[in-house]
Amino acid sequence: MKKMTMKKLLALGCAFVLACSMLGCSGKTEEPAAPEESTDAPADTDAADNETPASEDTKDSYQIAIVKQMDHASLDEIANAVAAELDAIAADKDITISYEIYSGQGDQSTLKQIGDQLIADKVDAIIPIATLAAQVMTSCAEDTKTPVIFAAISDPAEAGLVDIDYVTGTSDALNTSFILDMMFAQNPDIEKVGLLYSQSEANSVTPIAEAKAYLEAKSISYSEQPAATSDEVIACASALIAEGVDAIFTPTDNVIMASELAIYEDLAKAGIPHYTGADSFVRNGAFTTCGVNYTDLGTQTADLAFDAVTNGMDSMEDFYLTEGGIITVNTETAEVLNIDYSVFADMGEIVEVITTED
Repeated sequence: MKKMTMKKLLALGCAFVLACSMLGCSGKTEEPAAPEESTDAPADTDAADNETPASEDTKDSYQIAIVKQMDHASLDEIANAVAAELDAIAADKDITISYEIYSGQGDQSTLKQIGDQLIADKVDAIIPIATLAAQVMTSCAEDTKTPVIFAAISDPAEAGLVDIDYVTGTSDALNTSFILDMMFAQNPDIEKVGLLYSQSEANSVTPIAEAKAYLEAKSISYSEQPAATSDEVIACASALIAEGVDAIFTPTDNVIMASELAIYEDLAKAGIPHYTGADSFVRNGAFTTCGVNYTDLGTQTADLAFDAVTNGMDSMEDFYLTEGGIITVNTETAEVLNIDYSVFADMGEIVEVITTED
C-alpha cells in the first residue's frame, strides 16, 4: 500500500501556498531537451458557474509529463497511447489535461535534466516509459513525492521500483517459458539457441536467467551475445549467424529493440527465426512473440496516472501486470524463413503484421 496520498499533498499546498514546498533533484544546470509534442484538452468553462465551491483537493486542470527512455517503436507506441487516453479522459470529464512528451535519448544525464525541470515546474504526475527513465524520475521525485506512474517495466522489483509510496505503474513481465515453448513447437529439432540482449537492461535480467534454466533443463546449448550499443547489436547478431544457431531469443530489451530494423533481414536470410519479448519487435522485422499489446499498456498506464492524481495513491499497488497472451507473427519474415506459423494456432490468438519502420 502507498503511504502518502495526493489529498494530503494538495491540502499542504493550499495551506502554505506552495511556499517552501517541493524541491526537485539537485544539480539542474540546463534546460531539458525540447518536448516532442504538446496538447491541451478543452478547459471546463462552466466551472465558475457552480454554486458549491470546489473542495480543497478538487482540480479541473492537470499537467502531466510523459518521459520516454529513448525513441523506438515500442516506447513511441506506449507514449502515443498514453497521450490518446489522457485526451479521452479530459474530454469525458470536461477538464483540462496538459501533457508533453520528452525523450531521454537513452542517456541518463539527459533524463536527469528532464526530471529536474519537471519537478521545478511542479507537474502533477510523471509517466516514465522503460526502466532507466522510471528509475531516474523516481529519484528526481523523492523529495516532492510527485506521483510517478511508470510504463512497461518487466521486473519492477529488480529495477528497485517497489515499496515506494509515490510510485506505481504497469509491468509487461514476459512469459519466457511460453515463448520458448513456441520456439520448440515450431522446430522440435533445435540444437542451439542464441540469446541476444543487453546487460544494461534490467528488463532482460530475469528473462535471460529463465531462458538459460529452460534450455539447460532440455539439454539444449545456447550462445550468449550481450550488446551495449547499436553497433554491438549488429555485431552480435552477425556472430550468432556465424555460429549457426537455430533460433534467437531476445526479451523486452530496449537496446536490441532500437536496432531490430538493422538486423532482421540478415537473420531471416540466414534462416534464423527471432523470438522476442514484444510485438513492436515483430513489426520491425522479428519473426514472432507472445506478449503485451503496448497500446493497451499505455491506455492502462494513463488511467492509473489519472487515478493517482485525483484519488491519491494510498490504495494503489506497487505495480499492475498488463495481460498478454497475444501471438504476433510477421508474415513477411515468416515467408523469407519458409515457416508455417499455423503451428501456433493451438497456443493462442494469432495477429499477423508486416514490417514497418514505425
